Amino acid sequence: MSYTQLRFAVDDHHVATITIDRPDRLNTFTDTMADEFVDVWRRVREDDDIHAVVLRGAPESRAFSTGIDVSEGMEMLRHKNIWRQGDPGEKLGPKHNEVWKPVICALHGLVAAGAFYWFNEADITICSEDAQFFDPHVTFGMVAALEPIGLSRRILLGDVLRMALLGSHERVGAQTALRIGLVSEVTANDALHARADELARIVASQPSAATQGTVRAIWESLDMGLTPALKHAVRYWQVGNPLGEAQIDRANMPKIKWTAR
Repeated sequence: MSYTQLRFAVDDHHVATITIDRPDRLNTFTDTMADEFVDVWRRVREDDDIHAVVLRGAPESRAFSTGIDVSEGMEMLRHKNIWRQGDPGEKLGPKHNEVWKPVICALHGLVAAGAFYWFNEADITICSEDAQFFDPHVTFGMVAALEPIGLSRRILLGDVLRMALLGSHERVGAQTALRIGLVSEVTANDALHARADELARIVASQPSAATQGTVRAIWESLDMGLTPALKHAVRYWQVGNPLGEAQIDRANMPKIKWTAR
């Protein structure tokens, strides 16, 4: 499948890069883009040569994404058959598409509304200094529900509610996003994508059986109580550890270069 609203590439380091590519429309998504994401996540899921993913917005846009394109993309929300109406995030996010390969999300500029679908389901989120996060739903008379509920798995409830209820009247800057745990790192504007690539290559250099099992065990635990989650996770390391350990040569492992955070 060729894409009209995405760019997709895989490098020699086993890293796939997905670029949201509608810079003239603030990288907003449409029905077409949602369908393209279903296909690109399928390719990531099925290609065992891909070990990690970088998800980013077209850098020439002043936004990572501002959500749904209300002029073109509302059919996915307002289908004439009410029983076919659904959550567009089921097509957009990696976890809804059963992708357990680690996803590093690189956020820049405006990050609003439906853009949360992507970084809510990312494994590592970083942003540039110019990033501004906000949820405009209530300002336009819409219930802010799906995106904030996903966000509540990442940051504290009070911060989720503040963002949801203040709507377009307050924007969360990069340093505040770092403080509340929405992102784990802030970079210079021109260093964002290089840093995302660096992190993805480190992740991809490690046994994919181990990283995928780690992602899946942790994310699936969010739908369980502590005791069932721990019992469930035991099965994953019982199955995954022999596979991951077989993917490395301990005798000839390169010296690990570590950095302090």
